[in-house]
Amino acid sequence: MTGPGKKLNVTGSRTILTTLDEVRSASVAVASQAQRMLTIFTQDLEPLLYDQNSFLDAAKRLVLARSYAKVRVVIADPSRTIWDGNKFFHKSVAPNPSACLIADDRALLYRLQASRWEGIAEMVDQAVVRKYLGYFDEVWRASEPESGLRQMHL
Repeated sequence: MTGPGKKLNVTGSRTILTTLDEVRSASVAVASQAQRMLTIFTQDLEPLLYDQNSFLDAAKRLVLARSYAKVRVVIADPSRTIWDGNKFFHKSVAPNPSACLIADDRALLYRLQASRWEGIAEMVDQAVVRKYLGYFDEVWRASEPESGLRQMHL
């Protein structure tokens, strides 16, 4: 997950992440685990992560391989995404400083502060992953579509 000479702090199935490169690699690894659904909670669709070819390729493989596959995205602060434009549809939600990417109910990339790269990648512990998926589902149900997106013609 990292460049030459770098070591990650790995505990069982959990990997501690500290750099952008580690988070990028983890985002592709998590996305590649998805068989049915990718779930993303992000502040502004983080182009340094989600507008990268390696991540987009993993998401595209999921969606093209299975007609029932879904990618759900909740963006906490859609103003930059609407201004800059991006490749995903999203919904708006009340402020929360975290960010996460979930593959089905089996793999997770989580950062407590989206403004920082420190976080974890969990590839095995479904109980932990389901906790964050449950939170996302609550936010998803409570979210309203962002009116500015209707003008983006996604």
